[in-house]
Order: sequence, then structure tokens, then C-alpha cells
Amino acid sequence: MRILIKLGGTLLDTAELRQSLAGQIAAQARHGVEITVVHGGGKRMTRFLAERGIESRFVNGLRVTTPEILDAALNVLAGSVNQELVASLIAVGARAVGLSGIDGNLVEAQQLNAELGLVGRVVRANPELLGVLVGNGFVPVVACIAGDGRGQIYNINADQMAAACACGWHADRLIFLTDIAGVLDGAGRVQAVLTREQSTGLIASGVATAGMQTKLNAACAAMDEGVEQVSIVPGAAPYVLERVLRDEPLGTRIARTAERATAHD
Repeated sequence: MRILIKLGGTLLDTAELRQSLAGQIAAQARHGVEITVVHGGGKRMTRFLAERGIESRFVNGLRVTTPEILDAALNVLAGSVNQELVASLIAVGARAVGLSGIDGNLVEAQQLNAELGLVGRVVRANPELLGVLVGNGFVPVVACIAGDGRGQIYNINADQMAAACACGWHADRLIFLTDIAGVLDGAGRVQAVLTREQSTGLIASGVATAGMQTKLNAACAAMDEGVEQVSIVPGAAPYVLERVLRDEPLGTRIARTAERATAHD
């Protein structure tokens, strides 16, 4: 099995939870599961910027990125957050390698919108590097930074980066480990299963906004490109990775159609 795990940055803020998740990833890798990890780090970024008197501004859940903020992203996302996670994985026996989308031209991007500054939109994933690393027993750990192949660097939404890598690498499953219980409906109830149509409906109705909107959009895009299963689950739940891979009811699973959802149950 080949899985892409997206780790929300909040889950990496404490050493205890980071070590727990690293142990779970390493255990699955030892059992023969092919794993690539993509991680965020937005709250760490916000703190880093605030300590330097730099205000964070968001548009539709995306951080407006000036050259100064991009430099901070390189220091925090591709630097401390990435290397702390790599070190945690190595400490529990995984052969982890820290990367960003720039390395090996793994992910190509272009400017999304001039209003957002140096925020990129993924236009292509080149998964050869992931294949080489995973094929030789390594666990790639990818920070959400990418380039355009001509020297320009962009800040990329981590959910979009995860979906792009999952599609390009032909992952069987995409698992979003988050700091929430799952996708909520308008009454605040976790939805165990959502079809693609229901997911887009939550966005259109204004129920799913900001971070959840980007997750659902990324999930739908991944399924459109052939990823068979997408899950959005609470990363702090005990033994979360093992439980998701056993298809226990946890968080929210996105299905293409109601028929597929019923067949899975």
C-alpha cells in the first residue's frame, strides 16, 4: 500500500505528540507500507512572524505572502518544523529525509493571485524523487514550499501540496491528520462519510470555510486524479494511523459516490 500522510502543523507543536505520530509512521513503514509525509506549520509561522512584529493576513484561508514572509516560511516550514519532524522519525527508526517541493523539482508552481503575493498554485508534480527515496526504504518528509523551475519560490498551501504529491506519486490513500474531529455539518456534527457532491455542498453553503474548505477542495481534487480513499481524521486520537488503515470509523471519509460509500461500509 502507498499512502500520503498530511500532518497539520498544530500536531507538530508538542514534542510528545510529534514523537507519537513519528512512532506510528515508522511502525507502518516497517510493515511494508510505502509512506510520504507532507506537513504544515502555519501556527508556528504565525508565532514566528508575530515575535518579529509582522502581521499575518489571510484571504480565503491562504496567507498573504510578501518576500519577508516567504523568507520566514523557508526558515520555519522548510527549516525548523521539517527538521524536527525528520529527527523525530529517525529517533524511532525511520529513514526519514527532509525535502521541500523545490528539491528535485518535486512540485512546480506558479503565482496563484497577485493579491496573495508569493502564494503558489501547484501546476505539476514530478514524483521521480519520491519513487527513488521510497523505493530505497526512505520516508520523504516534504515541506510546503515549491518553485517554478526558473528560480522563483512560492509558499504553497499544505493541503494542496499533499493532494498534488498524492496524485503525482499515485498514492492509494491520502490521509489528512488534523487537530479537529473531522468534517462538521451545519449543526457541528462530525460526518462519518461524505460524497464528493456533499463535500462541495458544504463549501457552497458556507458551512466549510477557510482551512476545512481547502481540505475538502484538496480531497476532491485528489479523488478526481485517481486517489482511491481520502480521510480527514483527528491526529491526536490514540493509534490513529493504525485505526484509519484498518478502516475503523474515525473522523470523515470522502467517497466519490453514495454507492461507493455504502459498499465500503
